[in-house]
Amino acid sequence: MKKFIACLVVLTAFSFTLPAQDTTKTPSGSWQIITTQGTPANREDCGFVEVNDHFYLLGGRGIKTVDVFDPAINVWTHKGNTPFEMHHFQAVAYKNKIYVIGGMTGGYPHETPLANIYIYNPQTDEWQKGPAMSAGRLRGGGGTVIYKNKFYLVGGIQDGHYDGTVTWMDEFDPETGAWRTMPDAPRGRDHAHAVVIGSKLYFAAGRRTSVKTNELLKLTIPEVDVFDFKTNQWTTLLSTQNLPTLRGGGTAVAFKKQVVVMGGESSTQVPSHNEAEAFDTKTGLWTKLPHLAAGRHDMQAIVYKNKIYIAVGAPNRGGGNDLNTIEVFTQ
Repeated sequence: MKKFIACLVVLTAFSFTLPAQDTTKTPSGSWQIITTQGTPANREDCGFVEVNDHFYLLGGRGIKTVDVFDPAINVWTHKGNTPFEMHHFQAVAYKNKIYVIGGMTGGYPHETPLANIYIYNPQTDEWQKGPAMSAGRLRGGGGTVIYKNKFYLVGGIQDGHYDGTVTWMDEFDPETGAWRTMPDAPRGRDHAHAVVIGSKLYFAAGRRTSVKTNELLKLTIPEVDVFDFKTNQWTTLLSTQNLPTLRGGGTAVAFKKQVVVMGGESSTQVPSHNEAEAFDTKTGLWTKLPHLAAGRHDMQAIVYKNKIYIAVGAPNRGGGNDLNTIEVFTQ
């Protein structure tokens, strides 16, 4: 018994702490620039969407061709021009046509919101002027998604890059052409893309753009807002679930039940962001993915056959010297 007590005293006197276990996940997967036959027009502020196993790159500053990428053979081809300059939109595909909802036209900083929806038919290479936008709620630079055959436009800015970021959310029924006003988001944001996973819309990243107050890139948004289509209500994730890297002008996709935010620009650095970060909707945790092969902002990404494709965009904040490359994430 005395020996046991003596040993206990020694152990107590020389107690030690085990080193903390590293629980950080090592990023898996990789981004690779694809070697292609042909290249798309250099551009930013554009849409990128898949229809019938082909990727359609459309819009951007100036009047651009519609460029088509075939991922089976890595070949770009060129179609006709957009009917006029259109930019700052998240394109969506519905019944084999591509919809531009909530875009802008014209030059910086007072870009004008589009007054109508515009529809591109990939089969005929033709554009159609669609229904008018919701009255009194024109804006560009917001997020657009489809849920149960209806379109949802959230956020955006009314006066180009100058002023007027909004909290608005609107529903559009493509079968009837009717608009319906939805509950406002908890906070206004622009230069952000929305994502639907299950019955929820996730709105992450973006900023409140304001040339008017000399805060073009400064007012980035950390919070992630979530709209539940079942309850018709917005909530905000916990502050511990804020976006890890703050930026606007990036893009987001739904990938394996994760919200993946990629690229963007901010006031913290001159080069465009190359960060790719994934929010797991099951665990509620963010994971850092491997960096993009090329930092870029104001572009859109596509999920296709369990891979993420992203193309073009601007390599530095503020735009210019636009890229014409395409890269793919494989995990």
